[in-house]
Amino acid sequence: MATKVVMPKLSPTMEEGQLARWLKAEGDKVSMGEPIAEIDTDKATMEMQALSEGVLRKILIKEGESAPLGQMIAIVGKADEDISALLAEAAATPAVSKAVEAAPAPAEEAKPTAPAENAAAVPAAAAPTAASNGHAELGGRIVISPLAARMAAEANLNARDIKGTGPAGRIIKRDVEAAMKAGTATPSAAKASREFVLPEIEGASAYRDEPATEMRRTIARRLVTSIGPVPHFFLTIEVEMDQLAAARKAVNEANPEIKLSLNDFIVKITANALVNHPQVNASYQDKTVRYYESADIGVAVAVEDGLITPIIRGANNKGVAAISAEIKEKAERARHRKLRPEEYTGATFSISNLGMFGIEEFTAIINPPEAGILAIGAVTAKPVVRDGEMVVRQMMRITMSCDHRVIDGATGAKFLQTLKRYLENPIYVLV
Repeated sequence: MATKVVMPKLSPTMEEGQLARWLKAEGDKVSMGEPIAEIDTDKATMEMQALSEGVLRKILIKEGESAPLGQMIAIVGKADEDISALLAEAAATPAVSKAVEAAPAPAEEAKPTAPAENAAAVPAAAAPTAASNGHAELGGRIVISPLAARMAAEANLNARDIKGTGPAGRIIKRDVEAAMKAGTATPSAAKASREFVLPEIEGASAYRDEPATEMRRTIARRLVTSIGPVPHFFLTIEVEMDQLAAARKAVNEANPEIKLSLNDFIVKITANALVNHPQVNASYQDKTVRYYESADIGVAVAVEDGLITPIIRGANNKGVAAISAEIKEKAERARHRKLRPEEYTGATFSISNLGMFGIEEFTAIINPPEAGILAIGAVTAKPVVRDGEMVVRQMMRITMSCDHRVIDGATGAKFLQTLKRYLENPIYVLV
C-alpha cells in the first residue's frame, strides 16, 4: 500500500523544514529506516528516514523548497501501484500542486522520472530562453535552481560562466559540480551570481531579496515571542578581571595543550553562582515557577545565518577544562549544523559574549522559557580608584536581562553581587 512521506518534526522548535537534498531519486528503492533526504531545520541539517519500504514514486517538494510539519512531500509505494488518490490529495495543497500537475498519468506511473530542480526567482507564467553561452536567461537574469545558486556562491563561481543543462538551459546542481571540477572560478563571482533589482523610486538603492533560512525565520519568531510577552529589565555591573586573567594565564602556561578562554571560566563561575541563587536558575511555566537543581548553560555561538546556543549540561559539576573542551566541540558541530536537538534546547540560563569583537556593553534578549541571560562585554584596561589612589585595572561590564515574572530587581542584584565576587576571586570556584 502506498504511503505518504510527510515533513517530520526533527527538533522541538521546528515549525517547518527546508528540503536541503534528496538522497533518493524517483524510482529508487527505499528501505525502512534508510535516509532518503536531508532537511534543514531551524538549527541543524538532519537526515529524514523512510518509515516504509518500496519505491520512491513521487517527489512533491524540490530541493530548496520548504514545507510545514505534516505536509506530504513524497509518496512511497510499489512500482506498479496506483497512487492517483494520494496525488489528488496532494494536489489540494497549493505548495505541492504544481508538482502533482507535472506527475504522469496513473497508467504511466510505473515509469518514474528523476526530479527536476526548482528554478530560482522565475515567475510561473514566464518562459526562459537559452542564451548564446548555453544557460537560460529571463529578462537578463540567470535562471538557476536555489541549490545550484547556493553552491555556486559558496564555490566562488560566476553563474554566467556556467553552462546549464537543465530544462531550457537552466543551471542545476550537476552543472555547478562540473564547473567546480573545471575550476572556472572568477574573483567577481559572488557579486555576479546575485542580481540586484532596480527600485521604482528614482535615486533609491538597488536591492535583492533572498529567501530567509529556516534558522533566521525561527530566530525572528522566537524573538517576537520573547521581547513582547516576556517583561524584560536589565541590570549592569562592572567586574575587575585581573585575578581571573592571572589565574587563566597560570593554568594555560602549566597546561599549554588546553588553552582555556576567559569565557570558559565565566561559564563555570556563572553555573556555580546560579546554584547558589535558585530563584535565578528558574523559568516561568504559566501557573508555576520551575526551579532547576543543576545549571545547564546555553553558550551563544554565531553561525552562518544566525545564532545557536549549545548547552553545557550540569556546568556547576564540571571543571573548567571539561567545559572548555565541550564548548569547542559543540561550537564546531554547531557551525556545521550537526548538533542534535537535545544539545541546543532546554538550557536553564544563557551567556552571550561579544567581548572578542570589542563590544564593551550590550543587552541580550532572553531565550524563553529561561528567566535570564548574561551579556558579556570586552575586558579593557581602565583607570579606577582603589584605596584612594588611581590605578589601572582590567575591567569588564556584564548586563543581565531578567524575566520580571521570575526575577525581581533585588534578586537579580544579589545574583550579580555573587557573580562579581566569584569572578574577582576565582579561588572560590577553582578549589
